[in-house]
Amino acid sequence: MISLCLNSLPLPPSSYPKKLTETCSSFSNGSIGTTLKPIVVNGNPPTFVSAPGRRIVAVGDLHGDLDQARYALEMAGVLSSDGEDLWTGGDAVLIQLGDVLDRGDEEIAILSLLRSLDIQAKAKGGAVFQVNGNHETMNVEGDFRYVESGAFDECADFLEYLNEYEYKWDEAFVGWCGMSRRCKDERKISRNNWGPWNLVKRQKGVLARSVLFRPGGPLACELARHAVALKVNDWIFCHGGLLPHHVAYGIEKMNMEVSQWMRGVTDEGSSPHMPFIATKGYDSVVWNRLYSRDISELEDYKINQINAILKETLQAIGAKAMVVGHTPQYSGANCEYNCSIWRIDVGMSSGVLNSRPEVLEIRDDKAKIEEVNIEDVYCFNFQQWSLISSLIESSSRNMLNKKKRRFWSNYKAVFDDAFCSSSLPLPSSSFQHFWTLLSSGKLNYVTN
Repeated sequence: MISLCLNSLPLPPSSYPKKLTETCSSFSNGSIGTTLKPIVVNGNPPTFVSAPGRRIVAVGDLHGDLDQARYALEMAGVLSSDGEDLWTGGDAVLIQLGDVLDRGDEEIAILSLLRSLDIQAKAKGGAVFQVNGNHETMNVEGDFRYVESGAFDECADFLEYLNEYEYKWDEAFVGWCGMSRRCKDERKISRNNWGPWNLVKRQKGVLARSVLFRPGGPLACELARHAVALKVNDWIFCHGGLLPHHVAYGIEKMNMEVSQWMRGVTDEGSSPHMPFIATKGYDSVVWNRLYSRDISELEDYKINQINAILKETLQAIGAKAMVVGHTPQYSGANCEYNCSIWRIDVGMSSGVLNSRPEVLEIRDDKAKIEEVNIEDVYCFNFQQWSLISSLIESSSRNMLNKKKRRFWSNYKAVFDDAFCSSSLPLPSSSFQHFWTLLSSGKLNYVTN
């Protein structure tokens, strides 16, 4: 039920072939006083995971927005809220559904945070898994169309940072999340003080990104640790969506081929080959949007066709439901087709919709959507709301995307009801704080 590289750079140790089965240590579940069975991982990269009795939390597309990523993880109960980036999920399993890259400027910091949480989680009997999305495969391919200028800068800083660590990958990579904000602040100062240097810095950033993400590069090898399709217990997780022919081809085979391509593993004398069935084409695993369409715009026969394809896929893989990201859901995370498909990309990144973070929680084989809860309610009189309305409408007019305009209009309508009729006093400086929360997507609204 629902409630709402330079060749001299060594490869990361984790990119080398490993045993195909990994077992995480067991952990005592204090709430019930029993010891859970260990998490068993099969595949390289992980493809089939048995996590008996675990709480599972899935988080959608993050697109380089570290602040929103932290909000989502804190809300999911797996990240401390004290800024120390500590795992608080106990023996839970966290799954991130790809598209950490592009549209934001703290991508490597998010990857670093997730790796750090994985290390901490395993010590508690939990685990963190990621699946690669289309933006991960695009960057390894060298397609930088959606890269923000700040992300190029982050790549340049990260490459220099690696040099300071003498390329001790694991230590350096896990520590980057804590260092990245300091580097970002220093970039702002240098950008203001000396303009000509910025052009050189940008060129340096593009080169650094190419080095880091090309097949065999350090960050490409880090991404190679992750699957494009991951089955945990009776749930299948992927970025775009699995189809019957993907399952027939073999998801473990697909995962291995994508991983080898990212690591730059090739036959002698050949160049790295990008696996088409998983990463290219409208119906590939990372690009497929078949299950994420708004069914209100579809005719009945088309809905029945999609439902039949979904049922066939789930039956072939032996799963009860599929969880996907990739396509922003303007109405929030949701499920369709008798809850056989869960769509959890809510566009939370400031580079997409800047919407309120939402995560999917699966407990005892039942799923529900967790939303950000409002902590402070600020009340306004009609004159102040008139100013807010004009700001929202101005923002709406400046947005080219019709659905984004509808998104802002919905915000306005809700706040009309929630705030304008209130007779409570206006706290000091609340207007500025309210607008900051509204524009950042951190403020949840209350409806009847």
